Amino acid sequence: MILAESAAFPELMRATRDAHDTLVAGRRVHHTALTWILREASRKDLYGALMRKHGTEAFEDMVTVLCREIDRQAPVPTR
Repeated sequence: MILAESAAFPELMRATRDAHDTLVAGRRVHHTALTWILREASRKDLYGALMRKHGTEAFEDMVTVLCREIDRQAPVPTR
């Protein structure tokens, strides 16, 4: 979804295309790349466009899946 809306932002488009290609190849996308993509999409104000085009529920499902994967991979800080 982010890739489809990121054409106006070359760096974001490149990162989302790389993540997509990595997933298609059956490899894991590192949590730092996913975090950067979500943060950059927010900075570029793509969330509104994504919700209008795909619906709020689909948008929330996408963000939830990405956040769960980030959470799964991110190291737990030691106390």
